[in-house]
Amino acid sequence: MRFAYLIERPFNDRGEDGRITGCDVDLARHVFQTLGIARFDPVETEFAALLPGLADGRWRMTTGLFATGARQRVALFSRPIWALADGLLVRKGNPMGLSGYSGVLRDDRAILAVIRDQVQHRTALETGIPATRVKMFDTYPDAAAAVRDGRADAYASVARAHTGFILRHPDWGLEAVAVPPEEKSPAFGAFAFSLADGTLRAEVDEVLTRYLGSPAHRRMMHAYGFRDAEIDLTVA
Repeated sequence: MRFAYLIERPFNDRGEDGRITGCDVDLARHVFQTLGIARFDPVETEFAALLPGLADGRWRMTTGLFATGARQRVALFSRPIWALADGLLVRKGNPMGLSGYSGVLRDDRAILAVIRDQVQHRTALETGIPATRVKMFDTYPDAAAAVRDGRADAYASVARAHTGFILRHPDWGLEAVAVPPEEKSPAFGAFAFSLADGTLRAEVDEVLTRYLGSPAHRRMMHAYGFRDAEIDLTVA
């Protein structure tokens, strides 16, 4: 079973021994073990390739994605596996005093980094940030490096990913700023499948329904920094 993932802690990460761990990949392993699928083959890719790779058969399931209306036209999605708020990755001390998308909008000097076609890219434009002040990148490390090096002033992604990256790279001189919930509510993410793979999606959902919120699931999510209140959002 080929599972597409991105290196983005705490969802998926590669340890020193080469093993891929994280809340998404660990959950996927549990699902496929429960379904009796012996071979689990995680495949690292870039964000832009995740959904096309489902359509052309390179893999059968992807790491968690926000299930937007546009994405639901080209892929099937499982029940939600997490709910996450956005955040900004900025240089230590937040020298521009940015507090969210609206903060970037108000300061016409501010350059925002995003991953091409991610939800945060669309949110930035919908907030009114001019496209000329939005720099697009293909991977998380590239966008984070742009902030570190001063080529961008903030990088918009999920706050949880920023926290994980900072823990992994304390010497980069970065910090995370939460996007206020009144500016953007936490959004749900789910595993994605090709439009032709409804049977697999149904089987995965059956396992998720039994597992999400269980003591074992909570222990796994706690290990990656999730709180019970966050976990409960996917159980309801």
